[in-house]
Amino acid sequence: MSDSHGIVLKRRDDGSFALTGSLSFKTVTALRNQGIDLFNASDALVIDLSEVQRSDSAGVALLIEWMRYAQSQDKPISYLNTPSQMLAIVRASSLDSILPLSRSE
Repeated sequence: MSDSHGIVLKRRDDGSFALTGSLSFKTVTALRNQGIDLFNASDALVIDLSEVQRSDSAGVALLIEWMRYAQSQDKPISYLNTPSQMLAIVRASSLDSILPLSRSE
């Protein structure tokens, strides 16, 4: 699924999800609900962030919202291949102990 700002969230054949594009205040509002709609059909949520080109604090807020949704549904969630820019925002906000992030080198 995508919106007019070029951000795409899609389900892969293996059941995981891939997020592609730039996360910003302009893109996350519609993407939040699109993600929840897609996640409803999954038991576990694995979201690959390796193709996120740019993110501001709104992108991190989106990850928190999706994490809260997953917790409310008793679904495990993890974010893979977190871009360094997002990790910097997460660490500066002291959210690295809360969000289930990983970064492959």
